[in-house]
Amino acid sequence: MHTILVVDDDPTVAEVVTGYLERAGFAVDHAADGPQALRLAAARLPDLVVLDLMLPGMDGLEVCRRLRSGAAVDVPVIMLTARGDEDDRILGLEIGADDYVTKPFSPRELVLRVESVLRRGGAAAGERRNGPGLAAAGIALDPAARRATKDGRELGLTLREFDLLAHLMRHPGEAIGRERLMHDVWGWEFGDLSTVTVHVRRLRGKIEDDPARPRLIQTVWGVGYRFDVPGEAGALPGEGA
Repeated sequence: MHTILVVDDDPTVAEVVTGYLERAGFAVDHAADGPQALRLAAARLPDLVVLDLMLPGMDGLEVCRRLRSGAAVDVPVIMLTARGDEDDRILGLEIGADDYVTKPFSPRELVLRVESVLRRGGAAAGERRNGPGLAAAGIALDPAARRATKDGRELGLTLREFDLLAHLMRHPGEAIGRERLMHDVWGWEFGDLSTVTVHVRRLRGKIEDDPARPRLIQTVWGVGYRFDVPGEAGALPGEGA
């Protein structure tokens, strides 16, 4: 049984979300603030966190940041945000959230999103166990160990960053659209494509020598992204961010 940590200070929202998740077969822990959420995550590592952005004291962005720097670095995070907080949503994705759901939302939709994230995580785990290692441009990925290095230096990728990089490296020189990345990496048939854009930007910050002038993950305007190995046939000059 998967365990979901719901972090929301609104007792009504927390009660409704918890009820829907439990009826869907999940075990649920609830925290009303950031410090309690971090304590619960340390005591029992959840399989996924549903995290409200607006929390008293320590806000959701700081909670996400601390989860990503601790034992929960690989745990998927779905943020709950107000509809107008676009800048905060983008910042949340930059920090390491996997996706967001805007308030007001349908609890049923949230459950479907949770199930989708966990289903994709299970599929990715199978790929990691059975998939071969990947190496190109000084980057080495060990899917079984979830380990990524560049020139021998640990990269410290989140779950989604690792899966995105692995997918791009499995298709070198191929322009892959954001919609396809959303489907193949996130396992979603729909979603905000800025989620892909932000994850690519964050990934570039970890693997590129100069993220402002990327050489490995190229933007293909009007299409999506392409992983190039400099010096190999088919690799083109940089096309921008």
